[in-house]
Amino acid sequence: MPARIRFSAQTFAVLAALAGQPAAWRHGYDLARETGLRPGTLYSILIRLSDQQLVGARWTDGEPRRHQYQLTPSGRAVAAAASADSARRAAQTAGRHSAPLRRIATPRPAAGEGS
Repeated sequence: MPARIRFSAQTFAVLAALAGQPAAWRHGYDLARETGLRPGTLYSILIRLSDQQLVGARWTDGEPRRHQYQLTPSGRAVAAAASADSARRAAQTAGRHSAPLRRIATPRPAAGEGS
């Protein structure tokens, strides 16, 4: 089982987008549209995930040459574990009941006081 790793919301969004089509090679532009991330953020995340061998990268043939990205087998396992961990934390948070807020009374001026 892969080690539990906590990801930022942005990194989790990229992993989730790639995990949605695990066998497909995806262009950065498609990932940016799906995740709503700006290119500087997206490509930094993809490079980091590639360095961790969670994402594979390749150049396309033809013009213009573009990078494509795909989860590696270990990336799929980590993405699944991160998704399960996120769902578990969300369920725990939803199950908590916060104490009801108490209404604080505002003092009212006595009759004849104030304007």
